[in-house]
Amino acid sequence: MTKMSANETAIAGVFPQPNEEQWRKLVDKALKGGSFDSLVSKTYDGVAIAPLYARATTESPRALRKTPGRWSILARVDLADSDAANKLALEDLEGGADGLHIVFAGAQGAYGAGLTDDSDETIAHLLANIRLDYGVPVLIEASPRAPNAASAIMRYVDSHHIEPSITRISFGLDPLGLQALHGFAPAPWSDGAKTFAEAAKTIAKAGFANGAVVADARVIHAAGGSETQELAFALSAGVSYLRALTDNGLDIETARSLIALRFAADADEFLGVAKFRAARRLWARVEEACGLAPKPVLIFAETAWRMMSRRDPWNNILRGTLATFSAAIGGADTITVLPFTQAFGAADGFARRLARDTQLVLQDESHIDVVDDPTSGAGGFEALTQEICERAWTAFQEIEAEGGLAAALEKGGFQGRVAATAGERAKKVARSREKVIGANEFPDIHEKALDVAAPYDASRLGADAPAGALKSAPLAPRRLAEPFERLRDNSDAFAQKTGDRPKVFLANLGSVAAFTARANYAKNFFEAGGIEAVFGPETESAAGMVDAFRASGAKLACLCSSDKIYADAAEPAAAALKAAGAKLYSAGRPGEIEQKLRNAGVTEFIYVGCDMYDVLQRALEEAK
Repeated sequence: MTKMSANETAIAGVFPQPNEEQWRKLVDKALKGGSFDSLVSKTYDGVAIAPLYARATTESPRALRKTPGRWSILARVDLADSDAANKLALEDLEGGADGLHIVFAGAQGAYGAGLTDDSDETIAHLLANIRLDYGVPVLIEASPRAPNAASAIMRYVDSHHIEPSITRISFGLDPLGLQALHGFAPAPWSDGAKTFAEAAKTIAKAGFANGAVVADARVIHAAGGSETQELAFALSAGVSYLRALTDNGLDIETARSLIALRFAADADEFLGVAKFRAARRLWARVEEACGLAPKPVLIFAETAWRMMSRRDPWNNILRGTLATFSAAIGGADTITVLPFTQAFGAADGFARRLARDTQLVLQDESHIDVVDDPTSGAGGFEALTQEICERAWTAFQEIEAEGGLAAALEKGGFQGRVAATAGERAKKVARSREKVIGANEFPDIHEKALDVAAPYDASRLGADAPAGALKSAPLAPRRLAEPFERLRDNSDAFAQKTGDRPKVFLANLGSVAAFTARANYAKNFFEAGGIEAVFGPETESAAGMVDAFRASGAKLACLCSSDKIYADAAEPAAAALKAAGAKLYSAGRPGEIEQKLRNAGVTEFIYVGCDMYDVLQRALEEAK
């Protein structure tokens, strides 16, 4: 027998290679006459995502990090107590984080936490024993509540005789991003641009050159916007900052070098990778329009606030892993992973360790950093990246046609477009078309509370507008799970007051095989709203069903079975339960027997695609 090495026999030669025609035949068979279009999904920007793509035939620009290789793992620093924040920061650095992401109250990334003091003393305590002279990356989130932060940090660096040029401190100046978030600017942009430019020039003149200015689009993502809107916002903010810097004395090359971009990364891998890749291509197009030879721009990423849930928060770890993967594959230079308990408040050491370990595992065990732009040439990613680029550029031009980002925010048209997208998203979440595990899908009604270092504080989100400020419509951050969390909070309050949760009795008709699918669906449906499901017995006796309903203590009852059994048994069962005082629901679309069931007492039908949140709002009140 002749031995053959792996190099002599290609895997492709061992297995038959199917073509697209053969694949389409198998797909048509699986669809059983259904339309192939049912396999094509669409983004909120209207971009079609097909189920299969051929290899890209043309070479596209590579999405390369500013510094090739590993991205920087950042840990949040957001405790109000600067000494406690410093202790946790040092633990993060010792535990594998590369750098720190310092968040002040009122910043885009405050999320109910953040430092509340920016005095020189606080900054000194916060940065104690942090080796800035070793080039530890430090991202500062600018905030109207921390006007002294940048100057205090520069004084700290100077007092410790550290050469600014060897540090990797990003001061994160972003006045337009803060205007979008809070709905005000201290002055019109014609004046504000000069103030901004002078601050940036001061930082640059001191020798700091690592993202002094950040065009931060997280505010758009957190407000429910689309990928195209995020990218257009970042581009327009970046261009506004370029203009302000060059109009106030900086040359275009220096101005370009001061600007970084920041985006949220969520659990949608395909769109996430494409968005980060598109950001680099789009900024290169801006550079070319300015007569510059494109250079890789510095891009910061943070896992998305929008996708975080307070219910079954362990799922946040999975979402954060997907988001980190997407940002890393897409070419982000730094990534901050929100701890899985962030929606409860500032994280403790355990949650912070999981946040940094998420990135360490992807780097040191999965090695996803060893190939630059690994999706280059993949047909699906290339097509999606190009489509997003084209739509984002059009959206950017629309903002510019309104007079630039400052003017667009003042007029409110851009915020209106984001709100429209957010409304579409909210409808899908309400109908569980966009799923949030633990909230509108697979809820855990008996979960235990988790610990945090400091509780969520809504007062850390806002900022007071100064006298004479220019007002505009704010883009408030929101999490997708919030509507369902409010229902669960309502249920928790009722349980604390009465000792028991609102309940629904699942009236299971026929055999286990007949009712199990719909009974499990109904359980998940009602418990997403905090209504505990009580399974009824396997019985065909209406009297037995009524006895079990009365024993359950529930006020609601939901019929659960197959369409075949509904046709014969649903009507009398509904009538019996109605007579026993139940407020009646039925699982599944009713079809031809809808009117009969309504006449028998059924008031609501629950099924995949119904307005889940709307039904649960009413059901929760009826169940009390």
